[in-house]
Amino acid sequence: MAAAPDARWQLYRLLSEPARLRLLALAAEEELALGEIAELLAEPLPNVSRHAAPLRQAGLLSERRQGTRTLVRLDSEAAADPVVHDAVRAGRELCEREGSLGRVAEVVRARDARTREFFARPAGESSLDYAPELGAYLFALGLLVESRSLAVDAGTGDGALIDALAPIFERVVAIDRSEAQLDRARRRVAERGYQNVTLLAAEADAPQVLKAVGRSARSAAAADESGQGADLVVAARMLHHAPLPRATLSALAELLKPGGRILVIEYSRHADEELRERQADVWMGFDPEELVQHARAAGLEAAQVLRIPAGYVRSEVDGHLTWQVLSATRPARAARAARAEDSRIKQTAARG
Repeated sequence: MAAAPDARWQLYRLLSEPARLRLLALAAEEELALGEIAELLAEPLPNVSRHAAPLRQAGLLSERRQGTRTLVRLDSEAAADPVVHDAVRAGRELCEREGSLGRVAEVVRARDARTREFFARPAGESSLDYAPELGAYLFALGLLVESRSLAVDAGTGDGALIDALAPIFERVVAIDRSEAQLDRARRRVAERGYQNVTLLAAEADAPQVLKAVGRSARSAAAADESGQGADLVVAARMLHHAPLPRATLSALAELLKPGGRILVIEYSRHADEELRERQADVWMGFDPEELVQHARAAGLEAAQVLRIPAGYVRSEVDGHLTWQVLSATRPARAARAARAEDSRIKQTAARG
């Protein structure tokens, strides 16, 4: 933050309040809702809002809206200011002393508590029917897909996407953290007679998932070298249930082989609070630029977001929203980099 010389004294005065130092430290640790900060500091929300307001006005905090929630984080430019940097350090010491800093991860995990409860409920007996010819058509279209050894369906829910993946790919690994949802997916797999589908109750970065896609037995570099991993990872309407979408996307990217592709089907940003409450969503959709930034942070390339035509969405629950799809690829150069590093090590050893 480049503060004018005559405004420096105002910055010092602003940072003289311990409550603001603690707030800055928490916002530097993670993007948090004001309500979450109030919980961490054991302060009434109005008090936290009152302290956050001048920090936002001074450009120390960046904010964005999610429905009725306001999320704040330490502004990246402000963080470069030595005075602000020192203030954050002092705030961290205060937060560590009282224990609030150590509870940030707990608060983030609690974001999806209602989501977990929602999906743990036994599902009603809705129809699982699809066009009788769909499987045959998809099998034929699969001949157009160059790499179709393994697909991962992340957040499979009742397994609707399995009907599209199983006829095309030699093997499908479908994961969901809700056993209640997987019960329906198991019924779907049994009714269809799919022999190439593995269902796992786990998070995306769980050891059993990594093992299922062949990326746990060796180091990541060795797995890349041998081309292990998924050809395709699809996450359909699951990222808005993730407490940390960027971290979740990074975990999904780790399941891909070099050159593998990820498809993330998500809502565009919306303001339907009623749907959010009904579906126990953590996030109310995403801006396209936000998805692209998450993909790049996950080490993916060629990221692009396309809007899905409204006519393709016939859901009575969320069909009124705008849907979009993020497409990105894991760089194939990861394998080349691993080979180059291995060659460098061998050459060094030979000279040694």
